[in-house]
Amino acid sequence: MGLRFEVTTDKAKIDFDAVYRFLNAESSWAEGIPRDLFGRAMRNALCFAGHLAGEQIAFARVITDRATFANLVDVFVVPEYRGNGYATRLLEQVFAHPDLQGLRRFTLATSDKHGLYERFGFHAPMRLDTLMERYDPDIYKT
Repeated sequence: MGLRFEVTTDKAKIDFDAVYRFLNAESSWAEGIPRDLFGRAMRNALCFAGHLAGEQIAFARVITDRATFANLVDVFVVPEYRGNGYATRLLEQVFAHPDLQGLRRFTLATSDKHGLYERFGFHAPMRLDTLMERYDPDIYKT
């Protein structure tokens, strides 16, 4: 029997130091994020950590009002565990969470994982002409 993959939202069981190290050093979207800003982001979000045999190997964060809207961010599986279905299993738990049911809009941004998210019902915006953003991809770079 394989190792058991477990997902938790209990922040006391999430290794935020490991999440910070990954986002700051290995992600393309949060490289250089200041530690205090990272901490505030984690405190104000619904966080999911995936553990395999007690080791945290995956993470996802949802920014939400828990009633009408959610935005999925910071999804990752550490490189040595990729390709084993852990991202799918993590996302199954994210989308099954009771606080994320019945939302009018659930958004995310991805540059390369469209196929993964399409399996969960995501698609290009239906009304692209209504969406706008303020985006500064280099905000954490000094």
